[in-house]
Amino acid sequence: MERLVDTEDEVMLRDAARGFLDENAPVSALRANRDAGQAFDPGLWREMAQMGWAGVLIGEDHGGADMGHRAAGILAEEMGRTLAASPFLSSAVIAASALRAAGSDRLGQIAEGAALYALAVDEGPKHAPDLTAMEARPEGNGFRLKGRKVFVADGASADRVLVLACSGEGDEGLTLFDIDAGRAGLSRKGADSIDARDFATLEFEDVEATGEDVVGEVGGGLAALAPGLRAGQAALAAELSGLSAGISAVTLGYLKERKQFDRTIGSFQALQHRAAHLFAEIEVTASAVAHAGRVLDHEPENAQLAVSLAKARATQTAKLAVMEGVQMHGGIGMTDDYDAGFFMKRARVGAEWLGDYGHHAAIVAAARRL
Repeated sequence: MERLVDTEDEVMLRDAARGFLDENAPVSALRANRDAGQAFDPGLWREMAQMGWAGVLIGEDHGGADMGHRAAGILAEEMGRTLAASPFLSSAVIAASALRAAGSDRLGQIAEGAALYALAVDEGPKHAPDLTAMEARPEGNGFRLKGRKVFVADGASADRVLVLACSGEGDEGLTLFDIDAGRAGLSRKGADSIDARDFATLEFEDVEATGEDVVGEVGGGLAALAPGLRAGQAALAAELSGLSAGISAVTLGYLKERKQFDRTIGSFQALQHRAAHLFAEIEVTASAVAHAGRVLDHEPENAQLAVSLAKARATQTAKLAVMEGVQMHGGIGMTDDYDAGFFMKRARVGAEWLGDYGHHAAIVAAARRL
């Protein structure tokens, strides 16, 4: 596969994002956030919002930049290069896409960076929205939500939560709700995520939801959620692609400096072959990621195959990249003094979030059988 070439506008966006992130969100900033007990730097997020990143998928009529999914992917990819932590995927990508499709009036708040969202979908160890069991019991003109959601990205810091719950029988019984995170009966417990990000478990104990909280239609939760999930999966694939390129650059720098037997280890042919193989895998994955973003921009309803292919490839490439990075660093690659371990931890979390390799490979395999 020949790598898809960035347009002139995409090159400019990438260069601007890379310059900003290199200066303001290097890997050392992730370490500082972790040591300070915060999942991300609120000041950094405000600056991202001022540059239009929070509104990348929001129309200009709501104060957004409306640059599209390919642009969102470029931003996510550059964030992956430096492991920049922010609510970008949860709010600017997933929530913005789902709420835009539903015509929500909260898009302006997201574009400003004022509203932070979390997506509460998973209830078990694997991503399976169609198996949602959380109860949305009809009561009067609204519902009462009862159940638990796990592995909720940005769940402890979000202002609002998109939550999928079972409001009826059968496949048409799932409904998506947009809930204030401070609503009575909703409790949140942060988890010690290995990638030093905000993941939480949310408990809903008879949380009130009105008709105005419904996103889309009652019983149409999967359809309402689909635009957000596709967008989030594509952007996460882009982040993992950028992460792969980031750890590769760190590793190549180390190979050029580290000496053994009076020679830089980068001169050893065996390591050169491994580095060349990794480079090729990263390039192919970057093409799959670019393709997914462009299909989302032009044929969003037919984009799931391209999105799942990108997420599956990005997951495997990131796994290869971090393993090679740590191994080529040697034992020090896993120490806290070196950045390689941080890339490995984020790659592991990204592999599971929004569907692991098996989930997306099954979608690709099913499409091949048609």
